[in-house]
Amino acid sequence: MAIVSISLNEEILAEIDKLQKGLGFSGRSEVIRAGIRTFVSEEKQKTELTGKQHAVLFVIHDDEYDDIVSGIKHNYEDLITTHLHSKIDGERCMELFILDGDGKQIRGITQGFQTNKNMDTVKLFAI
Repeated sequence: MAIVSISLNEEILAEIDKLQKGLGFSGRSEVIRAGIRTFVSEEKQKTELTGKQHAVLFVIHDDEYDDIVSGIKHNYEDLITTHLHSKIDGERCMELFILDGDGKQIRGITQGFQTNKNMDTVKLFAI
């Protein structure tokens, strides 16, 4: 097995340690490998989206980035059938998009949010 070195801040390490203890992983490496497997699987699912699709896109961000969300949203208005915006815990917002359209466009809007460093959480659920 190849060895890969990465740098992680203390906050992430603390979260990894919680996961290790809470889920019974044998060590930090096992937690990180499980996370990578999940990420790879989810990304593979997105690349396989073709043709007409239905999906739900979930985004969490600080409210100061509402303008970024609006900009991405306006590029995909024909894809969005429903959009819910909700304030959560103070300065944070949750966006829920119901999407109906071409798989490539669904990948596009998802990547638009994922590649923006100001988004805290981006999760796509293809139906």
